[in-house]
Amino acid sequence: MHCPFCSHTDTKVIDSRLIAEGSQTRRRRECPDCGERFTTFESAELLMPKIIKSRDDMREPFNEQKLREGLYRALEKRPVGEEEVETLIEDIKKDIRSYGEREVRSRLIGEVIMKRLRRLDEVAFIRFASVYRRFEDITEFSEEVEKLTKD
Repeated sequence: MHCPFCSHTDTKVIDSRLIAEGSQTRRRRECPDCGERFTTFESAELLMPKIIKSRDDMREPFNEQKLREGLYRALEKRPVGEEEVETLIEDIKKDIRSYGEREVRSRLIGEVIMKRLRRLDEVAFIRFASVYRRFEDITEFSEEVEKLTKD
């Protein structure tokens, strides 16, 4: 690691600690040339698979911002905190990565989201499902609500 102060090419690690529930390492470093200390953070780079769109089989990169916006729309005015939403996003991403594929269909992602939303907030689940499944009339909507009440 280069020193950010003097650009010396070698620095010494003087302390390492796990943070973020063990998913990140915080390292304190010292430059032997100028004596300055600084902190670095290390985490695994976990790549998300490409998304195969259902309509036209086009492939596009996974877009976390798109996921976040869809969830916030479904969870609007619901009693779900910011931290719960962030945990939900991480859980959804973990589920998608667990398939071990380089490409996944958008339909699969929608199902993963609905499964997770259903556990978190049933109203948000219905909101998301109504858009995702494109309910054509009140009958389809009420059938989904009926399924929810049976479970």
